[in-house]
Amino acid sequence: MINIDSLISDLDAIRKQSPLIHNITNYVVMNNTANGLLAIGASPVMAHSLEEVGEMTAIASALVLNIGTLEPEWVKSMILAGKTAITKNIPTVFDPVGAGATQYRTYVCKQIIEECKPSIIRGNSSEIMALCNTNVQTKGVDSTESSDSALESAKYLAKQTGAVVVVSGQTDYITDGLDVKATYNGNPMMERVTGMGCTATAIVAAFAAINSDMLEAATHGMAIMGIAGEIAAGKSFGNGSLQVNILDELYNMNSDTIKQNIKYSL
Repeated sequence: MINIDSLISDLDAIRKQSPLIHNITNYVVMNNTANGLLAIGASPVMAHSLEEVGEMTAIASALVLNIGTLEPEWVKSMILAGKTAITKNIPTVFDPVGAGATQYRTYVCKQIIEECKPSIIRGNSSEIMALCNTNVQTKGVDSTESSDSALESAKYLAKQTGAVVVVSGQTDYITDGLDVKATYNGNPMMERVTGMGCTATAIVAAFAAINSDMLEAATHGMAIMGIAGEIAAGKSFGNGSLQVNILDELYNMNSDTIKQNIKYSL
């Protein structure tokens, strides 16, 4: 069950503190991710140069590592940033985009998990299952499995890595390997906008920046993203307007909106 009062308190804290979220992310989603963070009140920075990522991570409140447009130099930057985050006790949220699509991509994911020890790993079901060596093929960066089918893999991955693992889907599952949370908001149209999962990862990082309970922070981030997407879809004529409307809903999110729209199980 989601503690709604705690969720509202976390959103207020993000807006009051405006935590700096350092993103080493992909070319496709940089603009969307930055605007999503700005919309909820966080402060985004996109810095990937090896020469500066250590310094930038050291002054950030959370780090996002996203391998969407993968290349070796960025991997070096991610690992340096991740190791800096460890020394500074800064939460790292890792998005293993396309894990399972190629051998190299899967190898890099496991390298980052091993060396950067992320606090939270967020992916779709195919990506999470691929990280557990499950015999599943990712279709590019899209999932071929339901989130329900990946829950046991998520619990296993959480136990093996010590990270909270988030599986996005029709139902979003969040687990530390023992406890399992779920959020139910969202809309299928969100799958037609590139980078929605990447934006969710960044939103989760904003919550991790102000809440040291990674299970709760990840749950709150996914809930907010789902609520915004569901309301926005109801106002949209297609995926183009949805992309803009989600930003508006994140910006206008308040306690009444959360209480009136959140879906959860007892």
